[in-house]
Amino acid sequence: MSDAPGERAVRLQNAFGEHRRDLHLHCYHLVGNVPDADDLVQETFLRAWRARDRFEGRASVRTWLYRIATNVFLDTRKAAASRTMPSGDLLEWSTDIGPYPDALLADDPQAGVPARETVELALIAALMYLPGRQRAAFVLRDIRGWTPQEIADALGTPVTAVNSLLQRARHTLRHHAPADPGDWRRPRLTRQDEEILRRYADATDPASLRELLSDDVRITMPPEPPVVGIDAVAEFLTRPLDWRTFPGSANGRPALICYLRRPGSPHYEGLVVDVLRIEHGRIVESNAFVGARHVAAFGMPATLEP
Repeated sequence: MSDAPGERAVRLQNAFGEHRRDLHLHCYHLVGNVPDADDLVQETFLRAWRARDRFEGRASVRTWLYRIATNVFLDTRKAAASRTMPSGDLLEWSTDIGPYPDALLADDPQAGVPARETVELALIAALMYLPGRQRAAFVLRDIRGWTPQEIADALGTPVTAVNSLLQRARHTLRHHAPADPGDWRRPRLTRQDEEILRRYADATDPASLRELLSDDVRITMPPEPPVVGIDAVAEFLTRPLDWRTFPGSANGRPALICYLRRPGSPHYEGLVVDVLRIEHGRIVESNAFVGARHVAAFGMPATLEP
């Protein structure tokens, strides 16, 4: 940058506002849930602000911010005391994964262009199998579209090393991600999906629910074991509990934000976000993300009054 320090600060502040949403999505791809992405974005902006006088302008501000965010992520991976390689279906046991509200991807009327899309939950789960540098390289190359040279510059490593990281990442993902890259992008919510979500929210008896479920439907809700099969799921979902629910969407799927009022409690507590997978007009899976932090990611309050 050739401008004065004050002008440089203003430019950087403007860049923060312009790129914050897209950068947040990049961080979500790296860490797999919205609250951790929030923290990663905040730390990225702090580091960028402290280093603003050293930004020389050889790359765009956007690229510079992405480099910082990626390296913040890698630093947090290094700081972890240990890392156990996951096994099995992460959506069944990992509490580190969370949905991305589609509302965060709403088109920006000022920009006049649609926001970048997030990816399917299945790919988010698959990315968690990758070590940090492989994950960063894959996200930058196969999701964000960076060149190997740009990734090498960001990671401070030779292009040959980047290609090796990508090769290993893709090999691992072949065993965990949808086979067709076309299935990595979030699906489009249809009117049928919205109608099924409405009926799902309104159903209070097993018979009504069974009409919506596939025979082999499953509910995942880490850290609890999954509930599998139409009979078990219908019985589980119609337990006599005091729920309030709100429709939404996440990662292109129908979602239900759920509040529970426990016996004796004066209010409803934000407890879980159910994200449905629908195929051929039937619910085949519900990924239940338990915890107030997932409800908060949808801009919903922690509690509701009766």
